[in-house]
Amino acid sequence: MKVDVINLKGEKLEQIDLRDEIFGSDYNPTVLAQYIRVYQNNQRQGTSSTKTRAEVSGGGLKPRAQKGSGRSRQGSIRSPIWVGGGVAHGPKPKSYKSQLSKKMKGVALSSALSTRMKEGKVIIIDGVDIKKPNTKEFSQSLKKIKVSGSLSLVWLGENENMIRSARNIPEVNLVNVKSLGAYDVMRTKNIVFLKNAVLDFQERFSK
Repeated sequence: MKVDVINLKGEKLEQIDLRDEIFGSDYNPTVLAQYIRVYQNNQRQGTSSTKTRAEVSGGGLKPRAQKGSGRSRQGSIRSPIWVGGGVAHGPKPKSYKSQLSKKMKGVALSSALSTRMKEGKVIIIDGVDIKKPNTKEFSQSLKKIKVSGSLSLVWLGENENMIRSARNIPEVNLVNVKSLGAYDVMRTKNIVFLKNAVLDFQERFSK
């Protein structure tokens, strides 16, 4: 498919070819949902931890006699039913890591990109206009290219001035093209590719 490349003034510069198997594939909600679920699980640290009665300090002495006091039988002040005691069935460190095959990741990514393309939310810009970092000018440029709401800006290492201009804007999510995934596409309303980034992405995606 043919897609326009624009500058930061919204002017059309040229057209480039985007591959239909990446930007024009069928929507696959099952694989996409599975990818996002796995991605979010892998972000969990799994470090929550509570102490059991065996790990809480103290409580080695029986607090009172077994019989004769008229009160309940107790063996330790570190029992879960005592204030300051251990926690029963509390969380312990665990791993939430799970994996998807490379093919499923590719299907999820192409499905996400195709969805945004059909919605008209994929924009390709030429980043050579920015000679020095300027957040205010870049923010105004987003209005000129008619991008409203959150966006993922997909960049390649050659566009340092643009990255420094965009990184302080709250609604801009910066994504290096080498780490682009379906979650990065779906988490924002728009996806903006730099021209060199999308060309590099297409070349690597086919490998």
